[in-house]
Amino acid sequence: MKSHAATLLAEVRTFRQNHPDVRYVDLIALDIPGHFYGKRYPIEMLEKVASGSPLKLPQNAVLLGAQGGLFKIGDYCFNDGDPDANRRLVPGTLKPVNWESQPLGQMLITSDGTDAPIEFEPREVLAKVLERLHHKGIHPVVAFELEFYLFDKKLDNGLPQFARDPLSDDADDQPNLHIERLSRFNDVLDDMAQTAKDQGIDITVITAELGPGQFEINFGHLDDGLRAADWAALFCRSTRGVALKHGYRASFMAKPYLQFPGSGMHVHVSLYDGAGNNLLAAHQQQPLRHAVAGCLKLLPHCMPIFSPNHNAFRRLGGTVNAATRACWGFEDRDACVRIPESDPRNLRIEHRLASADANPYLVLAAILVGLEHGLEAKQEPIAPLNEDRASGTDFPVEMLDAVRAMQHQPVLRDKLGAEFVDVYCENKRQDHLAFQQEIHAREYRWFL
Repeated sequence: MKSHAATLLAEVRTFRQNHPDVRYVDLIALDIPGHFYGKRYPIEMLEKVASGSPLKLPQNAVLLGAQGGLFKIGDYCFNDGDPDANRRLVPGTLKPVNWESQPLGQMLITSDGTDAPIEFEPREVLAKVLERLHHKGIHPVVAFELEFYLFDKKLDNGLPQFARDPLSDDADDQPNLHIERLSRFNDVLDDMAQTAKDQGIDITVITAELGPGQFEINFGHLDDGLRAADWAALFCRSTRGVALKHGYRASFMAKPYLQFPGSGMHVHVSLYDGAGNNLLAAHQQQPLRHAVAGCLKLLPHCMPIFSPNHNAFRRLGGTVNAATRACWGFEDRDACVRIPESDPRNLRIEHRLASADANPYLVLAAILVGLEHGLEAKQEPIAPLNEDRASGTDFPVEMLDAVRAMQHQPVLRDKLGAEFVDVYCENKRQDHLAFQQEIHAREYRWFL
């Protein structure tokens, strides 16, 4: 069996043979707000890293705010000397970038698996949750679904404009679910799907959603939770790049229009034992009910993860299929936790609350912790919406309240890591306060 270094080196050399025109590779990782950071490496230097040369980036790059600035969080950023931290290459993620003007490659990097993983790195947080579940004999199978909007490439005084219908050149300003919209925007959608496949992502269903210029693309199910979250992160990056190439903007912003549906990140999760049996389906599906109860119990304390910014809270309860309370139901898209109809082998939950711009590593980690907690606590859930349309428990709908609810929740501190919870909550608090430090024109209209 090849060593880890030998496997990586073979991957890099094969890539160079297949893409001789690529001179640089972007080494990238996702920070707390869900943006990629990293470095651009000459391809020949990548061979040295693959062979075992150190790969170091500033530890505090993970802590960047939504606008890229640094916040004082404990001793991080300003009292720690801004130290470097080791990263490693993620095997199987070296792929070509075909949406840039020049040939380029990209590859994921992570602190997970190094001698000193960064406790608050999103991928490391998820890796720890998955490792703990595997030790308990629980093996998740995961699939993400992501909604997004297409806009015209040019903004109008900073505001988005409807995407132009390529056939009529009229604005696609009518909300509908017509499949003809897939045909009209076929060129860009097909390129998005093919580019995602070139990144190794298993693209399945493409849907025209209700909002004007809104679409959803689904991914295949994976028994590797880290790779499933990798797919979601990489898809957002490639989709934005492809859209620009075609004269559009693609955005995963949660609520770009108040009058139209927001964009969500739906996550399907089933749990299996080592023999491949669906744990949720055992004992007349009693574990499913326990898992749902755990998700709903922790959901109000995970809102800074599911709604990671001011705009994301606007999506909740706005138009269609966006819950206002922690609730569940069978085949019910108004529920936060939906149980799709399926056979026992494929029984799963669909977690529908997260916004499309949430961090996929953290969203999946929070969902899995909820399921884990439910299986351990063995409590019955509240009534499903199918039995009581008023069923549900309240959750915070404003960031500072959400941060307070998350920071001192003992199960989250234990299962996600106290250091991560403290760092994440302070990052969200500081980002929210920074967002407030601008007077909007509306304030002058109302109060001048």
